[in-house]
Amino acid sequence: MTARRLTHDADVEEFRGAVREFLREYADTAAVFGEMREQRAGDPAVWNRFAGELGVVGLDVPEIYGGADAGFRPVAVVAEELGRSLVRLPWFTTAVLGVGVLLHAEGVEAEERRRQLLPALTDGARTATLAWAETPDRLDGHSIQARAAHDGGTWRLTGRKLLVVEGATVDLLFVAARAEDGLALFVVEGDAPGVGRTTDRAMDPNRQLATVTFDGAPARLVSDPGTGDRVLGRVRDRAVTALACEQTGGAAASLDMAVEHVKNRVQFGRPIGMLQAIKHRCADMAVELESARSASLWATGLIAEDSPEAGIAAAAAALTCSRSYEYVAAETIQVHGGIGFTWEHPAHLHFRRAATSAVLFGDRHTHQERLLSGLHVDAG
Repeated sequence: MTARRLTHDADVEEFRGAVREFLREYADTAAVFGEMREQRAGDPAVWNRFAGELGVVGLDVPEIYGGADAGFRPVAVVAEELGRSLVRLPWFTTAVLGVGVLLHAEGVEAEERRRQLLPALTDGARTATLAWAETPDRLDGHSIQARAAHDGGTWRLTGRKLLVVEGATVDLLFVAARAEDGLALFVVEGDAPGVGRTTDRAMDPNRQLATVTFDGAPARLVSDPGTGDRVLGRVRDRAVTALACEQTGGAAASLDMAVEHVKNRVQFGRPIGMLQAIKHRCADMAVELESARSASLWATGLIAEDSPEAGIAAAAAALTCSRSYEYVAAETIQVHGGIGFTWEHPAHLHFRRAATSAVLFGDRHTHQERLLSGLHVDAG
């Protein structure tokens, strides 16, 4: 591992500043609470500006498809800043999952789908997500039972997908399904006949999860039968790494919130931050944050370099950043005392996001198995 992998260059950090300023102006805490109360999928005007003016969807998309061809590092920066904000925008599902499927798709239809779909995703005109999981505790190709059949020149999908992020609201659904010759990836219009979308009750009110059913729904092939496992593996590493960056951003925001509170909360004539017990809590939170930051930067660098070790780094980042975010978010509530438990205070939103994110693309056991397998260690 080199030091280069644990740093971003000046251009990427400058871009971070632009993203943070945009979110501070258009997606502040008041906007987050407004979306939560009204149960709406973000502000379309904010999304259009975020995707169009900042170009945050096509950061690692080649220029021939309308992207910036800037690599994965700025993608990770956007994920981290959105983790700080918690605003509900379809960026993760579109820029990380949807774009990831198209970039890694293989086969006779893959290039045509890239030319058809990437420009519209890149400029924010259309949104997307990936429908993969079919059981709550497994996220691999072997667990997929959804079926794809070729019917008179049209593919038809049948099956049910769980935990589909923003699955009830996006325009396009990329779907993993099993064809006669193996696992493949397809794209389905969200409002196509035979598609049923039901919003699930989730702990995190600003990250919608859905159950999506397919009953002979018409689909277009994206990645050939037999390529699905390989493509999903690469998209999973990309998604887990971006999520780790998001968790790092959430942990940073939680710590900032805690430090600001203990500096200004006065009891018995002095700030509670002067108490030794409070200092120790904040120091422990800072250590956890730095662990998350190091793990997420390592994974980001390996994904950006398309390293064969990217899967190991992604699994390690998933374990580290999930633990760190959950710890820091919980300690932030404790530091705030009673107010931290109230619905009106943002501390609980990070606690909810941390709990949801920890199982979004596999739980701790899943990532431990992947890490041990990549390191060639016998878990038994």
